[in-house]
Amino acid sequence: MSSIRVRPETGQLFMDFKFNGVRMREQTALTDTPANRKRLQKVLERIEGEIALGCFDYQKTFGKPMPTKVSADELAAGAVAGSGSNGLTVLPGSKADTPLFREFANQWFTESEVSWRRSYVITQRGALDKYLIPHFGEKVVGSITNADVLAFRASLAKVPARNNETLSNRRINSIMKPLRQILNEAADRFEFTTSFRAIKPLKMKRSDVMPFSLEEVQRILQTVRADYRNYFAVRFFTGMRTGEVHGLKWKYVDFERRLILVRESIVLNEEDELKTDGSMRDIQMNQMVYDALKAQRQASDEFATYVFANRLGKPLDNKNFIDRVWAPLLRHLGLAIRRPYQMRHTAATLWLASGEAPEWIARQLGHSSTEMLFRVYSRYVPNLTRKDGSAMDRLLSQHMDMAAINHVAANRRLLPGATDMGHEHMAQA
Repeated sequence: MSSIRVRPETGQLFMDFKFNGVRMREQTALTDTPANRKRLQKVLERIEGEIALGCFDYQKTFGKPMPTKVSADELAAGAVAGSGSNGLTVLPGSKADTPLFREFANQWFTESEVSWRRSYVITQRGALDKYLIPHFGEKVVGSITNADVLAFRASLAKVPARNNETLSNRRINSIMKPLRQILNEAADRFEFTTSFRAIKPLKMKRSDVMPFSLEEVQRILQTVRADYRNYFAVRFFTGMRTGEVHGLKWKYVDFERRLILVRESIVLNEEDELKTDGSMRDIQMNQMVYDALKAQRQASDEFATYVFANRLGKPLDNKNFIDRVWAPLLRHLGLAIRRPYQMRHTAATLWLASGEAPEWIARQLGHSSTEMLFRVYSRYVPNLTRKDGSAMDRLLSQHMDMAAINHVAANRRLLPGATDMGHEHMAQA
């Protein structure tokens, strides 16, 4: 159905109609005003009438040949606008009749950011400004090909990162994700085939899980600075994420019911929403966590907001914590350096080792199911719980008198006429 529409990125009107079974979108230089819409509607009605009568002359109307298949170079350069018999400045149809990547990417970002967490807005904006717009910004979005996308991804693999290394596959995938969303959205709106067809994310190396043993946890708690001992105890025995424990407020600590209510998080040094919907949960305090929080409450200012705060009453800064407390402590104890997030992994493995129900552990960690629990921690369970087959031996020895069974079986074979089914079967074979 024919219509008059406006491009949000330019504010200019264009005509949307079909001719010979092909959808045509002819851009004009007219701004979106009632008078211009009325003027353009009359032109469109005349075009529709001529199409119905079979006398529509595309070149006469728009001052240029009817668009055919255009090369990628022509699309990238942009076709020259024509001036038709109606006095309207028009732009070519098909893929060339799409905005620049820079314009559409910014429009997509504006439309999408309302549904994102603050931290996600920052990371997506960073990917656009640092990588995507500098590379694709001046290309017509409909002209970006599958080969262009693959070449861009290959270039990312050569970008230097920290420690004289290149960007990881995980980082490259995170940059490619908004590119995929932008190009797919443009393809839907402007009806062309997305250039992201058959491009799969790069394979990512599984993150190393390096939980502490119970002995190592004890050494850490005995050695750490007194003002951080309660903090470490809570992290080791609740499995809270870094942002969750740094954002924990006293109003979310329920001593009466022995619950920690996970409701907020600190991300990029500011309060933010939780990572997922499942992250909102109530963590049960064991005795060590309860005692640690009670001691922390007594040591805190009466009007303190955060459970663990700096001298100004603000949430702990993670980088400062790592540089001044975490890394020096591990070096002092001769333990392998690892991220503080491993305290969360430690809680999970200790819960599994103690025989807690996987469903309960998943809820405490904020997982929606046990799938991630088994996928991430399964290789640690046999070593921690010694469930290597010996548990079955213990079960049988406790509930079944194997000596008596063997004695009865031996007597059966000695009875006249008795048949050992196993041996009879072997003999027949």
